[in-house]
Amino acid sequence: MIVVTATLASIGSAAVPSAGMVMLVIVLGQAGIPEAGLALIFAIDRPLDMCRTVVNITSDAAVATIVAKSVGKLNQEPKK
Repeated sequence: MIVVTATLASIGSAAVPSAGMVMLVIVLGQAGIPEAGLALIFAIDRPLDMCRTVVNITSDAAVATIVAKSVGKLNQEPKK
């Protein structure tokens, strides 16, 4: 049940900054671990959250560019 809860909680958390803490509270609650230990994680979560957000945005932009190029929507001059 913990794996299902973690998977469902993480589906939408990559696109939302600081949503990782909410996901962590949900998973810890399902596992029966007290949420009081989250205070120790708050200090290092923000830089890690920024790294996750950068990776998510970069991959979204890369896929959008690849799709746009494959359907001919980029305004590029043909190579000579």
